[in-house]
Amino acid sequence: MTIRAVVQGVGHYLPERIVPNAEFETFLDTTDEWIRTRSGIERRHFAAEGETTSDMGATAATRALENAGLTPDDIDAVVVATSTPDLTFPSVATMIQEKIGMTGGFGFDVQAVCAGFIFALTNANALILSGQAKRVLVIGAETFSRIMDWEDRATCVLFGDGAGALVLAAEDGNGDAADRGILSSDLNSDGRYRDMLYVDGGVSTTGQAGKLRMQGNLLFRQAVEKLAATAHKALEKVGIKDNEVDWIVPHQANIRIIQGTAKKMGLPMDNVIVTVQDHGNTSAASIPLALAVGVERGQIKKGDLLVAEAIGGGLAWGAVVLRW
Repeated sequence: MTIRAVVQGVGHYLPERIVPNAEFETFLDTTDEWIRTRSGIERRHFAAEGETTSDMGATAATRALENAGLTPDDIDAVVVATSTPDLTFPSVATMIQEKIGMTGGFGFDVQAVCAGFIFALTNANALILSGQAKRVLVIGAETFSRIMDWEDRATCVLFGDGAGALVLAAEDGNGDAADRGILSSDLNSDGRYRDMLYVDGGVSTTGQAGKLRMQGNLLFRQAVEKLAATAHKALEKVGIKDNEVDWIVPHQANIRIIQGTAKKMGLPMDNVIVTVQDHGNTSAASIPLALAVGVERGQIKKGDLLVAEAIGGGLAWGAVVLRW
């Protein structure tokens, strides 16, 4: 028998405030059409004043636990993917532990920007396979609205806030691709591309949070190639062909990147979970948000084969293959 990390529950949270593209027309030289045609984004959610990354992550975590029929006492570890923590330290994971009433186990954060949830899932899978934990809450949560330059029309219209969470639990499998749970992963990074997407501040440099900076055209070209390649590598590790995939669950950054990646994988958009129009780019929260929405819509069903892939600042990118 083989141990697999199987999804037992999923949940998400979006802030109450919805910001349509038209709102940006009031203070930027932009239009709803310009934003939609270049990104596919129509609206996004922004956190309320005083609403933090850990607040959103805790709500998503609670909903995932409810969906799984579990309590915080059933969880051994919390792994949070975020680039926008409440504080420099302690970790968002420990703050979420407190907020959901979890007094045992352990928690830590993972920082791989938009690829963060893929890295967090891979870490959680390793904890389960090693026997360090039997049940892990994996959370992606971001408040990117706090690091936007509101005068940069090329970036500030793209991002949103939110959180998504999964409960992973150890279950026995047969060791083949028919098993439920995480089947494989592929992680990559290359610091030579740092300047394509970064924040111009930090503790040991400016002492301030800084603002997001992006070279969109250069990043687009890197994204499609790298996302398709990492998805193929992850699938090859378990001997699965592209046409066997039920759903691509991509990082929701830009509809053209999503379309380009699906085309390279030879899959129609009917097999892609798309939420970018409603959420914008929520960085590490985008994949768990898309998973939760896909389940809510009735698209993702037990036994479906999924490949999730993402790329973010670093550059860091990767993919996870899992059977729901």
